[in-house]
Amino acid sequence: MTEREASTSTDGATGSASEPSTDADGAETRRSEQRRVCRDTGREQGLVGAYDIWLCRQSFRELAREMGFRKYD
Repeated sequence: MTEREASTSTDGATGSASEPSTDADGAETRRSEQRRVCRDTGREQGLVGAYDIWLCRQSFRELAREMGFRKYD
């Protein structure tokens, strides 16, 4: 048994992200079925998901400076 398998078996976590899990209502959901949309515009395409930003690229360009990102040449 690897160290990773041992740690997941001792903390009670079961399955991986791709296996179905059961939510409170008893319905099976998959992590890949979660719908990601831009927090600003609601678009589904061109999302920047790094650091859980979840903005479309156009919104990210507008808000990046306010969020503390700097543009390098």
